[in-house]
Amino acid sequence: MKKIEHIGIAVKNIEESNTLFASLFGKPHYKMEEVLSEGVKTSFFKAGPNKIELLEATNPESPIAKFIEKKGEGVHHIAFAVKDIYSEIERLQKEGFTVLNTTPKKGADNKLVAFLHPKSTNGVLIELCQEIE
Repeated sequence: MKKIEHIGIAVKNIEESNTLFASLFGKPHYKMEEVLSEGVKTSFFKAGPNKIELLEATNPESPIAKFIEKKGEGVHHIAFAVKDIYSEIERLQKEGFTVLNTTPKKGADNKLVAFLHPKSTNGVLIELCQEIE
C-alpha cells in the first residue's frame, strides 16, 4: 500500500455537507461525480495533501443508505492507494482478509476499487484504489 488515498464520509445531504466542509476547509469541493453502480453521489475536497470524499445515497438500496440507516452519518471507509490492485487483492486474501469484490470495479475519481470486509479489519471498511491509466 502506497498511502491513504482518501477518507470517505457518509452524508444524508451532499449539498448541505458541501457547504459545511467548504467552510471547514476554506475552499469548495473540487469535483462531484455519481457512481451509478454503487448508487452514490460523491464530492471531493482536498485538505493539504489529503482527500475527503463525501458520499450521499442516490437510492434506498445503496450501501451508503444502509450504512446511514444503521450507523448514521460519519466515517464510512478509509481508502488506500495501491500500485497493482489485482496482486494486492490476491496477497490480502492469502493473508486471511475477506475481500468483498475480488474483481475490481470502476469507482469514483478514475479509480479501480475493491473493498475489504470490516469484520476482517477491526470494524473499518477498507477500500483499495488504483488509478486507471
